[in-house]
Amino acid sequence: MIGLRVGASVIDPPVVLAPMAGITNRAFRQLCREAGAGLYVSEMITSRALVERNAATLDMVTFGTGEQPRSIQLYGVEPGVVANAVRLIVDEDRADHIDLNFGCPVPKVTRKGGGSALPWKRDLFAEIVQQAVVAADGRVPVTVKMRKGIDDEHLTYLDAGRIAADAGVAWIALHGRTAAQMYSGQADWSSIATLVRHLPSTPVLGNGDIFCATDALNMVAQTGCAGVVVGRGCLGRPWLFGQLAAAFAGKPIPSDPPFTEVLATLRRHAELLIENFGEITGCREIRKHIAWYLKGFVVRQHIRAALATVTTMANLDALIAQIDPHQEANADVMAAPRGRTGSSRTPALPDRWLESDRLTSADALTIRHAELAVSGG
Repeated sequence: MIGLRVGASVIDPPVVLAPMAGITNRAFRQLCREAGAGLYVSEMITSRALVERNAATLDMVTFGTGEQPRSIQLYGVEPGVVANAVRLIVDEDRADHIDLNFGCPVPKVTRKGGGSALPWKRDLFAEIVQQAVVAADGRVPVTVKMRKGIDDEHLTYLDAGRIAADAGVAWIALHGRTAAQMYSGQADWSSIATLVRHLPSTPVLGNGDIFCATDALNMVAQTGCAGVVVGRGCLGRPWLFGQLAAAFAGKPIPSDPPFTEVLATLRRHAELLIENFGEITGCREIRKHIAWYLKGFVVRQHIRAALATVTTMANLDALIAQIDPHQEANADVMAAPRGRTGSSRTPALPDRWLESDRLTSADALTIRHAELAVSGG
């Protein structure tokens, strides 16, 4: 495998936490770092909001004490704005690594030509990546995360991979699904292997359906990828990163922790959220994680309902105390995919987007509004 580096830092094991909106804030990243080594990427940040110094966005690119390497994922659709955002990050020493998002499949993003819809316009994709790499000026590595394409009839990953590699990106991460698939079905690991063969001199990372450490080893063995990107698999189980570290080191993979430790980790997660964002926001943020932590365990319905509206740490502690901590997880439930699944759908795209793989004047007018449709940074 080709090794992964961020500046002087070697990413060992070659494991990357995928950016997830509303999930991979600095509290969750700290929890994952405490479990194991790797690269932990921020939530997706919009380039325009960063350039305009939006207060909420600047807070999202504030890293925890000792968080190294610092990694930011940028989303943008206008080459000049993306370049300015990269320049700001580099000049103000705000991060050690910049990842460009071309993989988001959600309709509010693709409807305006952003995310996983954008690589279809080869010229626009090339200009964004090229300007970002030039703006980084070799001081901070720039990488790309993308999907296979819009749907099976409109695949972009081979052309986009070559364009990004020629522009000088440090690596390319491929999620083995199209935008149409969202998170349904199985990820196509064969597409990752194809991209590895297509780009022999540029590291390729694989993403999709890594729910346990052996999945990561299998992906590397089957595809030859240089590392893995983990998203939904770590939801409610940040200890996965410790298991991944052991697996890549050739050591015995630790078992999942007992329920007593799961509950302790849930509480630790809440503490970190409150420490970083205050009790009101922290308790609101932990609610979305609770069902993932409790997946596969028996918890009475009225307690689950109360946990979904928890407002204080004392409230959380009182509810956790009512859960039987001495129980085994349901193996069948634990083996099921975590997080979003759903079904395939026709991607939401701008009018006549697929008629040309070059940016038209009508496309340019539409795409200028793409960042305005993305909230949370």
